Amino acid sequence: MFNEKFLEVIKHEGVVSIVTCGTDGAHVSNTWNSYLTVVEGNKILIPAAAMIKTEKNILENNIVKLTVGSHEVMGYRYMGTGFLLEGTAKFLREGEYFDMMKEKYSFLTRVLEVTVNSCKQTL
Repeated sequence: MFNEKFLEVIKHEGVVSIVTCGTDGAHVSNTWNSYLTVVEGNKILIPAAAMIKTEKNILENNIVKLTVGSHEVMGYRYMGTGFLLEGTAKFLREGEYFDMMKEKYSFLTRVLEVTVNSCKQTL
């Protein structure tokens, strides 16, 4: 699912935007590239400590969009590239992935699991 360019991007620090939509409209929360963990080929795990509105929206509508980028990776023509990811999400409070992420990020209270069905380079 994820190409080498995307995997290179998440090795460099940058901001990740997570977009959800609930009954009162769109909401954006942010995290860091370094917090993304790819599993199963098309899933991304993200540690969550707050993300209260994000969780509320996902309970109403589990469709999410993420943008990920780095100015340190070559894009189509110039340095800097980014990706738009689309998929579905849920929050994990227990289980193998929760335990694995809790070992890495002691601050988390939940894990945001995003199942990606589209990953498009934008720059």
